Amino acid sequence: MRLQKHEHLYQLTFMPRLFPVNCYLIEEKDGLTLVDAAMTSSAASILSAAETIGKPIRKIVLTHAHSDHIGALDKLKKALPHAEVFMAETEWKLLSGEFSLKANEPPIKGGFPKNIQTKPTVYLTEGDRIDSLEVIAAPGHSPGMLAFFDHRNGVLLAGDSFQLRGGMAVAGDIRWRFPFPAWGTWNKELSIASAQKLVDLEPKLLAVGHGDLLHNPVPKMQQAIQRARKGLNSHA
Repeated sequence: MRLQKHEHLYQLTFMPRLFPVNCYLIEEKDGLTLVDAAMTSSAASILSAAETIGKPIRKIVLTHAHSDHIGALDKLKKALPHAEVFMAETEWKLLSGEFSLKANEPPIKGGFPKNIQTKPTVYLTEGDRIDSLEVIAAPGHSPGMLAFFDHRNGVLLAGDSFQLRGGMAVAGDIRWRFPFPAWGTWNKELSIASAQKLVDLEPKLLAVGHGDLLHNPVPKMQQAIQRARKGLNSHA
């Protein structure tokens, strides 16, 4: 595991050379908020990182329910029985096998594990606050995708709405050096709309599920949106 710090944010990266997966610890006055739960094998390292920081994990929030973002949830909840768990209701339904669709929606893609036992304490909707983090609805990569914006320092935790591994991209826009987020994207058109919504927050730092931290990200985010739109129009 690799650990990097930026002000109140700690980025934990697992398998950095092969299939890098990030999760984040956000420091608050009375404890830590974990954003995403990485892979099943990541639990011990996440707990160790919290010990190193010297504060308890009090809350676990999930951007979405793909297996590389929720894998360690059950192990973490067992070790942290008093920690609250937050996610979008749509994502919990997908974990529960409810794949109902609205008219004209693309089919739900895979990647949602079927063996997660930990139920959310709270379902999140846009505008909710988890201490310093504001909840932003950002559907596209998955139907209930969420992002989180830290108003203290302009940090945007975007989940898989963007990727930086293999080249900057909006979810659904394939980068062949690391195509997996695009392959797992449910609705590219919605991804682009959500990406623009995130740019409009004018973040000072972008933290994603796959790739390094990006300072002053707005110009590159805008370029990625333009590329994704061009690709969408070329297939229209």
